[in-house]
Amino acid sequence: MSILFSPLKLRSVTLKNRITMSPMCQYSAQDGQVTDWHRLHYPTRAVGGVGLIMVEATAVEPRGVISPDDLGIWSDEHLAGLQELTQRIKAAGAVPGIQTAHAGRKSGTSSPWTGGKPLHRWTPVAPSPLAFQEGWAVPEELNIQGLDEVRAAFQKAAARSLQAGFEVLEIHMAHGYLLHSFLSPLTNRRTDSYGGSRENRMRFPLEVVQAVREVWPAELPLLVRVSASDWVGGGWEISDTVAFAGELHQRGVDLLDCSSGGAVPGVKIPLGPGYQVLFAAQVKLSTGLSTGAVGLITEPLQAEAILQANQADLILLGRALLSEPYWPYRAGKALAAKAWPVQYERAF
Repeated sequence: MSILFSPLKLRSVTLKNRITMSPMCQYSAQDGQVTDWHRLHYPTRAVGGVGLIMVEATAVEPRGVISPDDLGIWSDEHLAGLQELTQRIKAAGAVPGIQTAHAGRKSGTSSPWTGGKPLHRWTPVAPSPLAFQEGWAVPEELNIQGLDEVRAAFQKAAARSLQAGFEVLEIHMAHGYLLHSFLSPLTNRRTDSYGGSRENRMRFPLEVVQAVREVWPAELPLLVRVSASDWVGGGWEISDTVAFAGELHQRGVDLLDCSSGGAVPGVKIPLGPGYQVLFAAQVKLSTGLSTGAVGLITEPLQAEAILQANQADLILLGRALLSEPYWPYRAGKALAAKAWPVQYERAF
């Protein structure tokens, strides 16, 4: 029997299969609000057979957006649109999940198709006053009051995620955004208890997890996305990720979504099919924490092989689902499993 099409239980939530839509920014919101694009985009992949839909990075405060076109969850005014979105995803057959995020020093850029350049409309925040690269704003270093505000913003976002009907919550700690920038020694140059040693650099992200778990129900799963490696000497490495995963596991995190990179520009990542899978495998083997594999996973047999080798528990598809929204149907045919809804049975 195909593992890809077998159920996965995370706390009280059962996913019908191991195919997850990776959170991918759509840059199509208005004032953080859901638009018709989101109402069509996400349910389409749910109808396409995906078990878990992870809604894109959704900002926990206005200065935490990647672009002004990002989804937001910093206000109760965002709830109505998000509630409609979760209802549509459920009706289309998938579990709705959301990734809460803060872009940190990489906030405030234009959408990719308009250049993706910094707009300089506000001063971003970060663990240390280091600009992402030349031409970008130097961020304000978060003081203790600022840390309290960001921690509270993630907690309030978790409470709103529950109100909106999401059943899976993921905290974004990857790709050089705020929480990742606390973890990496390349971006965290603090000299207080939130910088220096690995233990200190992990402190604030772990505090965010604890704050979120206080309001996110015990019966619902909590995920974290990490950059398992910065791909730079002297940066965050897989050994750090394994140590971090152990701490996350103790604090109620159920699965680690293993991505990589993004802390600093100009890094050459050895791209290739499944190039990040070994990160998920090492975390799973070393800690026993469930993991998700992501990164150039494009073929059904490739995805199945990862699961058969016990390298991960979930397969997260990104660009493959942008180019092929009904990818699970092809995978179902390849693996002799039914992936389509009964309404489409006559086509198969």
